[in-house]
Amino acid sequence: MLIHDVDFAEMYREHMRGSDRPHKPASAWDERARALSDKVMQSDYTRQFIARMDLSGAKTLLDVGCGPGTIGVSLASGLEAVHGLDYSPVMLECMMENAGAAGLDNVHPLLLSWTDDWKDVPVCDIVVASRSSIVPDMADALRKMTSHARLRCYMTHLVGGHFGDAGIAKLLGRQQQSFPDYIYIVNLLHGMGLYPRLDYMEFPGRLAGTANVEEFTEKVAWSFGELSDEDRRKLREWYEADAQRARQGGEPMRWAMISWDAGK
Repeated sequence: MLIHDVDFAEMYREHMRGSDRPHKPASAWDERARALSDKVMQSDYTRQFIARMDLSGAKTLLDVGCGPGTIGVSLASGLEAVHGLDYSPVMLECMMENAGAAGLDNVHPLLLSWTDDWKDVPVCDIVVASRSSIVPDMADALRKMTSHARLRCYMTHLVGGHFGDAGIAKLLGRQQQSFPDYIYIVNLLHGMGLYPRLDYMEFPGRLAGTANVEEFTEKVAWSFGELSDEDRRKLREWYEADAQRARQGGEPMRWAMISWDAGK
């Protein structure tokens, strides 16, 4: 078998079906939207993402899974129009509040998900998907992004397949099947006749920086789902056994930044 014989689209879908992290409905993101909005707009992640973008010739941008406007609103002052697409109504409300606070009137919300029909989504010069790429069908997502971009696309995708520390996953007996890694995307884009560029960003993990074991446990619950009393006991023991490890929250979070020219 050669690489051209491998159906990476179906392999990704099968891998995704085997991942055991519960699907988060829009209501779950609605509940976290305002807390996230306060943290991400001026984050190191945002600065690093934007620093890796080529905006030459761009006047419009589509931000897929935009959240509170982390990327789109941050760039809107230099563009004619930004369209933020998200399936969480409260995330879109936060995006518009952030745009208003910045004195921007060129940011437009789109209440849609990756799996909805995008027939009314405008084609833009740049399309970004920032930390929003855990989708059931990556081939379909990449086609949607590429078909809605005139110039370039940018996507960040999890490296290693685990949002939380792998050691915590093992401790809880959770998420033995990782999420599909970024290399699927590189291979899918190659199969589409495109030439993806690849870079990496590394940050403290999602479980880092907690003030106490209660806060740590709630962060674990967000990543891994409902916790039993036994799970909470194990986490307390893990947290209290090593103070430095507890502050770090385990392994750092790594993101692959994949970009490609749309070819229009």
